[in-house]
Amino acid sequence: MDETDDRTRFEAVYRRTYEQILGYATRRCSCAEDAADVVAETYVIAWRRMAELPHGDAGRLWLYGVARRVLANHRRGERRRATRHAELTAEAEILFPPPSPLGGPDEVGRAMDMLSDDDRELLTLAVWEELDPGQIAEVLGCSRNAARTRLHRARKRFTKALQQIRPSARLETRPLLEKESR
Repeated sequence: MDETDDRTRFEAVYRRTYEQILGYATRRCSCAEDAADVVAETYVIAWRRMAELPHGDAGRLWLYGVARRVLANHRRGERRRATRHAELTAEAEILFPPPSPLGGPDEVGRAMDMLSDDDRELLTLAVWEELDPGQIAEVLGCSRNAARTRLHRARKRFTKALQQIRPSARLETRPLLEKESR
């Protein structure tokens, strides 16, 4: 058979079996997107293996078998992802434990919550990720001077937020221009 005959045959098989294979996958998947992925992969395999695809009703049964194996692979992948997600979550909780719910949010956390998302991002890049203004500029896609100015302003706003929470605190912000290490 040539490619034109394969294409015509594939299109005919697709039109004749699509709803049945989609129904099969939909009844076995947790969401429509997963079912669509299973069906798409099933027909990709059918296209690649057109020479093995039986004619008539046997072709439909063959597609059910392919869909069954694709679904089994999909489920194994989901289990691997779920296992890996649980492992990463446990590792993250060990490395970066959440604040104790008994003590309530700490003052720094409360002050951070008072800031804009942009200010929080700047401060966490500088403090938690230990990036310098040049590196922050690269992450944010701005100039080094713009990053330095934004960081200085974010630190000032953080200081004000922390003083609102703890009025007795006497905090100093870092100077706008820092010593550059070369």
